[in-house]
Amino acid sequence: MSATVAHLIYALAWLSFGLGHSLLAREGAKAHLRSLLGAGYRLAYNLFAALHIVPVYALGAWAFRGQGDFAFVEPWGWALTTVHVVGWIGLLVALRGYDLGRLAGTRQIRNARLGITEPEDEPLRRDGLHRYVRHPLYAAAFLILWGAADDPLHLATAVWGSVYLVVGSRFEERFLERLYGAAYADYRRRVPAFVPWKGRAL
Repeated sequence: MSATVAHLIYALAWLSFGLGHSLLAREGAKAHLRSLLGAGYRLAYNLFAALHIVPVYALGAWAFRGQGDFAFVEPWGWALTTVHVVGWIGLLVALRGYDLGRLAGTRQIRNARLGITEPEDEPLRRDGLHRYVRHPLYAAAFLILWGAADDPLHLATAVWGSVYLVVGSRFEERFLERLYGAAYADYRRRVPAFVPWKGRAL
């Protein structure tokens, strides 16, 4: 299979993931999921996304099968490994800035069982890594993806995964502006999206 055809197949697989993720995040779809699944809808949404990415990657592995690793001359191989490791460290640090139970959807289920009512979404986060970039999880994901790009499959994963992250962040920011209003618009104006080129902006 040619590299062009492999990329086309893999791009379409990523498109299916992006469309599925975005469509289920729309308010109408979320309301329908709530009516069907109650407090478990967010957990179901996350599980669907996790299960969906598995066949996407498997299809990519099939499309790019038989293509060997890139022959990097050191220190480029070490540089990629460093980027990859820094990405994982950044991801772990970024996750500490979130309510992981609420993010995963388990807290909503627990609250429903205990009869606790609270807002579904967290307050606007402007602390921790959010003082440097608006999307610290995505920034870490870029590093993880590109740090692993040592063969055609993982290079394609970095390319199409990055396209998904950029496009997905645009849709997410529209939702965040509706949710937080002027506060998010001001935050967006002051803090970069992925690259902390301003340093500590807040």
